[in-house]
Amino acid sequence: MTGVSTDIGTSFVRPAGRPGDILHAKATLTGIGRQLAYCRVEFMNPAGELVAYGYHTKYVGKSSEHPKNVKLSEDGERVLEGEVD
Repeated sequence: MTGVSTDIGTSFVRPAGRPGDILHAKATLTGIGRQLAYCRVEFMNPAGELVAYGYHTKYVGKSSEHPKNVKLSEDGERVLEGEVD
């Protein structure tokens, strides 16, 4: 139901580590309107240092009223509204 990405990018800040290292990701919805959603994701190495980040602006106009749309709790752990398959 969604349309095109209007802006997307990635920056690599430093080497992420060695094979087998675990990276931690934090995704944030930085803003949402009637037509566009703005997201950012950060990746940290085991030492907690930022190794990469990305951003994405996505058209969401037609999906906002879709019956399977979900609204999550602030921590992203619980579905507050909508259907989940």
